[in-house]
Amino acid sequence: MNSSFGMNSLGDGYRALVIGANGALGSAFCELLNEDPRCAGVRELGRNSDPGLDLEKPDSIARAAAQLTEEAPYQLIVHAAGLLHRGDIKPEKSYSAIEADALQAIFQVNTLGPALVLRHFLPLLGPSGAMAVLSAKVGSIGDNRLGGWYAYRASKAALNMLIKTAAIELARTRPQTRLLSLHPGTVISALSQPFRGASAARPASLAARELLSLIDRLTPADSGNFFAYNGDRLPW
Repeated sequence: MNSSFGMNSLGDGYRALVIGANGALGSAFCELLNEDPRCAGVRELGRNSDPGLDLEKPDSIARAAAQLTEEAPYQLIVHAAGLLHRGDIKPEKSYSAIEADALQAIFQVNTLGPALVLRHFLPLLGPSGAMAVLSAKVGSIGDNRLGGWYAYRASKAALNMLIKTAAIELARTRPQTRLLSLHPGTVISALSQPFRGASAARPASLAARELLSLIDRLTPADSGNFFAYNGDRLPW
């Protein structure tokens, strides 16, 4: 991909913020946005940034937003953090494998943390800006054909409800805002590496370009909906 990158819907001199900037997709988002001549700056947030934002430490979410208030508004906010597996936490193949600790950890990162991101960072979004949160197609209840992956599926389904609910509220007060739930597809990353389908994974740079281009094409009428990286509407 040597063609130049640019977003057209955010205006000249737009400011962007990426949460989860240390991950494969997050860092790819930052790299592309920094290439865009229309982008005035990219604020990168993660566990080790300054300010730091750790989805497992709710106070850090509020503190990071408070520290960035003077820098706001941002015309683009991308939430690219998530948890599928780590250490002893693995996707469950059966309900007999459901564990409370794993459920709590995955919901904290995929649902509870992002809920607080909505609370504290939506006020930092410009009135005609876009906020995109990375969800997952496996969080679609209507598309669930294989079962398994209980905690991850449920956490992403709950995330989708949060996005939909917040978008309804925003439509009443800030009708030009876009709040979107996006499925990135399978991306070459530590998250996807152990699983079937990883062999067909796309580079993070390609996935980030597709997702940013999709955000750019979508309109306020699309706010609150669930889209795949290729623009397909996904069922709830």
